[in-house]
Amino acid sequence: MTDVRWREVDRYFTDLLVRPDPALDAARDVSAAAGLPSIEVTANQGKLLQLLAQIQGARAILELGTLGGYSTIWLARALPSGGRLITLELDPRYAEVARSNVAQAGLADLVEIRVGPALDTLPRLAAEGAGPFDLIFIDADKASYPEYLAWALELSRPGTLIIADNVVRDGAVLDASSEDPSVQGARRFTELLAAEPRVTSTAIQTVGSKGYDGFALALVTADT
Repeated sequence: MTDVRWREVDRYFTDLLVRPDPALDAARDVSAAAGLPSIEVTANQGKLLQLLAQIQGARAILELGTLGGYSTIWLARALPSGGRLITLELDPRYAEVARSNVAQAGLADLVEIRVGPALDTLPRLAAEGAGPFDLIFIDADKASYPEYLAWALELSRPGTLIIADNVVRDGAVLDASSEDPSVQGARRFTELLAAEPRVTSTAIQTVGSKGYDGFALALVTADT
C-alpha cells in the first residue's frame, strides 16, 4: 500500500461519512493562508474525536495544542448545552487564528483559548480547580508528552478519557536509540501508560492523508 492509496481511501470515507462543512473548511483554509503548518487532524480523525466525545458524554474537555482550531471545532461541537472546552496554545499568532476560526464556527461561547507554554498553564488550571475534565486530547509538542500525561491525570477523574495523537511517528516509536525528542517523548509516554495503575489503555495505528501514525487512548479507572 502506498501513500497515494491511503489518501484515496481517506477521501472515499470522508466523501461518504463526513458531510461538507463550510466552517471546518474555512478553518483549514484560513489557517493555511496564515502560514500555519498543515499538521491538524484529518476530517475522518476529527469526526472520530467528536464521536468519542459524544460517546463519553463529555461536558468538560481539555485540549493541548490548538493550532488553528480545527480539532477544537470538532470537539466543541460534541459538547451539550452548558459544556466547556479549554484549549492550550503556545504560539500567540496561532491562537489568534484559532480564536477567529472558532468564532466563525459559532462556538466562541463554549471555547476558551489560553496562550503560553502548556507546562505553565496546566498547573494554573489545577490551582483554579478547572478540572476534572471528561476528555483530554493531547496534540502538542511530543517531547513533553510524559509531562502532559502527569498533568492529564491530575486533571482527571475515574471515567476520564485521555487521547494522545502522533504516538507512532511513522513507525519510529520502535527505535529505542532514536535521537529525535518527539520519538523519545512518544516512547516514554507509552511506557508511563503501561506502568500506570490508574488507567487502562491501548494504541491504534492509523494511515491516511497525513501518512502513518496513531493514537493512544487511556481510560482513567481509579482516583488520580
